[in-house]
Amino acid sequence: MATGAPTLDFTGRRVLVAGGSKGIGRAMALAFAAAGARVSVCARGEQGLAALRAEANTRGLALHTVAADLALPEDIGRWLAEAAGALGGIDVLVNNATGYGMSDDEAGWEASLGVDLMAAVRASRLALPWLRQSADACILNLGSIAALQPRPGAAPYAAAKAALMHYTSSQALALAPDRIRVNAIAPGSIEFEDGLWARRRDQDPALYHGTLAKIPFGRFGHPQEIADAALFLCSPLARWITGHSLNVDGGQVLMG
Repeated sequence: MATGAPTLDFTGRRVLVAGGSKGIGRAMALAFAAAGARVSVCARGEQGLAALRAEANTRGLALHTVAADLALPEDIGRWLAEAAGALGGIDVLVNNATGYGMSDDEAGWEASLGVDLMAAVRASRLALPWLRQSADACILNLGSIAALQPRPGAAPYAAAKAALMHYTSSQALALAPDRIRVNAIAPGSIEFEDGLWARRRDQDPALYHGTLAKIPFGRFGHPQEIADAALFLCSPLARWITGHSLNVDGGQVLMG
């Protein structure tokens, strides 16, 4: 456990964010870096990573990035090894990547199970040698409130997130003897430029406004609100929290 008073200062800590070039991942990567962490981000597209690095530079921040397809086990291993080498180890692993497998067919199931679930399983397992050397290690999995209710229009995505959130509790119990905390965040509907809900606002306004009507706070969430929760759960302020899935949804799940 980190010494001194609990804090959100991540100076000296090594943080890896899987799927971090836009949206929630981008917000988390920038938030951890702004809090003093050394951060490595992976994503499939080099163009998105270049844009992220440029934005970080304008804020006086530096990010290590690797282009990697998290559906491929060999790419996961390559990213972890390169990131650990560049940062000097791993203290925090954030499994954020999603395949957005919505269609109830082979492609949809392969996308969601291969990335939302198995990429997190593989990255967590491969990162253990470095995490076990950390004095304050944790894993954070990004689930979804879709895991908590039937989602006939996105069955693969919802099922994969449900499995990931259950796996979070199993991980937490298994890794407790190593003093590695494992938690999850279940975001509600989050809107950002070129994201799923921004596209639905233009392409399916009935679904967009119908979803908005089910959020008690009367608006969609922002990526920064997920990043703020991530900072807390990965900080010493949450040093006695493990195996927990935190809804960050403005009360959306309460409405069914």
